[in-house]
Amino acid sequence: MSGHSKWSTIKRKKAAADVRRGKVFNQLIRELTITARLGGSDLDANSRLRLAVEKARAQNMPKENIERAIKKGTGELAGVSYEEVVYEGYGPGGVAVMVETLTDNRNRTVGEVRNLFQRYGGNLGSAGCVSYLFDQKGILRFDAVDLDSEALWEAAIEADALDVTEDSGLIEVQTEPEGFAAVKQALEAQGFRPQSVELSRVPLTTVALAGKEAQAMLRLYEALDEHDDVKQVLANFDISEEEMLAAAG
Repeated sequence: MSGHSKWSTIKRKKAAADVRRGKVFNQLIRELTITARLGGSDLDANSRLRLAVEKARAQNMPKENIERAIKKGTGELAGVSYEEVVYEGYGPGGVAVMVETLTDNRNRTVGEVRNLFQRYGGNLGSAGCVSYLFDQKGILRFDAVDLDSEALWEAAIEADALDVTEDSGLIEVQTEPEGFAAVKQALEAQGFRPQSVELSRVPLTTVALAGKEAQAMLRLYEALDEHDDVKQVLANFDISEEEMLAAAG
């Protein structure tokens, strides 16, 4: 499991479930609105919207909130116009960082993201400066507790998943983006329901960090991740779980 995935897992375990619910709902609403605007409201024809709806339901978002966000995207209801912007840069120790945002004000967001990079020892770069170090994958995560991991592994391989890993109580199944829906459907048909699903960028290489650089990188990651406009932060750091737990406090 990649460094940023481990860090996210540790933070989820140590934080109260409802602390970030406000931001989670806000980000999901933005994603529903954007995906509906780009691909329409038909879940069968718009696979990305279907995934966004599944994520919203997994967070217990009320049905009316989901429907309202979709209608804002298709123009049936008035609403704020959001756009997707991805920022790239470097963190402490030369770590590659990608920041996926959903924003209604590109100028405001880029200024605030740049300030966060600078504050925590990083640098915001130009488009394309680190994206070549990541590859798009489908990711399904399962809670390993009371789960037959060997059976899941076999089912995932039979469904043409790329890889299966287990760490920190989670089993992660990776797929090619185009095969993501088929693998998910095949696993659910055998009773394996994922805890979370997403299309995400996975680092091709990692940068080992320790000590002050590791702590600085985790502070940068956390600051970016907590920004209201940020949907997801991807980074290729490799930091020991002990250092992550110390940083999580």
